[in-house]
Amino acid sequence: MEYRLARNAVVREFRKGRLSRLDVCDAHPELQRAARHVGSASGEVCPICEEMDLVEVTFVFGARLPAGGRCAATPAELAKLCRRKDPVVCYVIEVCPGCAWNHLVRMYPGGAGVTPARPALRSGSGGRTV
Repeated sequence: MEYRLARNAVVREFRKGRLSRLDVCDAHPELQRAARHVGSASGEVCPICEEMDLVEVTFVFGARLPAGGRCAATPAELAKLCRRKDPVVCYVIEVCPGCAWNHLVRMYPGGAGVTPARPALRSGSGGRTV
């Protein structure tokens, strides 16, 4: 599922002055840390601060995973989580490491024999798991 329309609506409201930067730049500190250390470049500039490139972070939720989900640090780790016998749900979030803008980009099912429609992590990401 794509969330581009909702994202664009929030950005429009911010640019019209109906939302403040505090309203839209509210990434949790753990999400910001994941963006700095394990996120993958999205190739887009932040629509809020227009100074930094956005980073995509993928969290996977499912049975026998931590309550806060598991941050997939590499494409290999994401593929392994998506091959689980139990169903999982993957959430891809774009984050600006500078201003803390964040928005859900897409979510998709995995595990239980489901093959993701498209990869959530770009090549070249790496780092440690949050």
